[in-house]
Amino acid sequence: MSKAGSLLDWQLAQDRLLAAIAPAGTEQVPTQSASGRILAQAVIARRNQPAADLSAMDGYAVGAGDPTGPWQLVGESAAGHPFAGDLTAGRAVRISTGALVPVGANAILLQENARIDGSQLSTITGSKAEAKHIRRAGFDFAAGDTLLDAGTPLSPAALALALMGGHGAVEVFRRPSLAIIDSGDELASDPAAALPHQIPSSNGPMLAAMAVPYVCAVERIGPVADNKAALLAALETASAADVIVTSGGASVGEHDLVRPALEEWGATIDFWRIALKPGKPLMVARRGKTVVLGLPGNPVSSFVTAWLFLLPLLRRIGGHPAPAPQTVTRLVEADLPATGDRAEFLRGVAKADTVRTFDEQDSSALRVLSQANALIYRPPGSPALQAGSPVQVFLLQNGGIA
Repeated sequence: MSKAGSLLDWQLAQDRLLAAIAPAGTEQVPTQSASGRILAQAVIARRNQPAADLSAMDGYAVGAGDPTGPWQLVGESAAGHPFAGDLTAGRAVRISTGALVPVGANAILLQENARIDGSQLSTITGSKAEAKHIRRAGFDFAAGDTLLDAGTPLSPAALALALMGGHGAVEVFRRPSLAIIDSGDELASDPAAALPHQIPSSNGPMLAAMAVPYVCAVERIGPVADNKAALLAALETASAADVIVTSGGASVGEHDLVRPALEEWGATIDFWRIALKPGKPLMVARRGKTVVLGLPGNPVSSFVTAWLFLLPLLRRIGGHPAPAPQTVTRLVEADLPATGDRAEFLRGVAKADTVRTFDEQDSSALRVLSQANALIYRPPGSPALQAGSPVQVFLLQNGGIA
């Protein structure tokens, strides 16, 4: 990977950030509230599923013998209320889906194929009781089976599987805590009261909303004034967080004080400024176990750098085995110009096979960002492309991961 002048290649920067971070410690949490968490230990089945033979259909469980009957009805087996007794040839019980199949029963006659005359059960012409309607004990899994490997994200289905396997609690990686510092004299905390020389403070809430699925807590600090003392106080307030994000003040102007404030606070700058458009002023620093990301103040730049760096970092700390977003291929609907010496991420709308860009790509254009569902990735030095050419696209949904 390359550098553009003194700018660090964005992929090298992402790899460098993630490689220096290990997953956090682990904790045991109730399975029913563990959705989205990453398993730190494999889930091993503690029971067979099903634990006994169950009916897959509503109908009649019949004893061994002629599959066309007739049979004498002697009771019922309902879900949660099994028939108390065994079935012998010539006898049957009414049975519901999910109910325990009585000992001695070897087939189920479907309800729609049954003929009832008092306590006598027989089949309609051409039908019979069949064993295929019985869910055999352990057909889904058996005690001792590995149901979920360590590193698995607990999707709703995986969560249900862990519960069915007998696990009321699971061991998962701890999620990080996050503090977000909004800085800038131009920021107004009340969007309804912003003066002409101000803008509503929107980056902090945006970043918090992006991070919520991956953190245990979010603390918002600010807006913070453009002076070093105020920034130092904000950093100290946030010092207990696993990750601190600053928005604004990370560039090279005389009012961009994040870097000197971080250095005075005792943080070590890992890297600063990357070959990315939008988002060049990105900064990464550390103090002890706390990681600090200095994001640009322009809303789109802040969003793109958070999406490419903050979210993968939070997922990495939370134990995700593949925290970086992945691209898909789409055909671009309109011509694209050549790129310069920075990677470009164009806001666009992706469909099943194609993607279109917005004409407006300014780094402050929130309206366009709110309408986008994809970032079109153009590597540095890319030639011009004609409509219909394949491009790499990051889908914004779910942070770009499966």
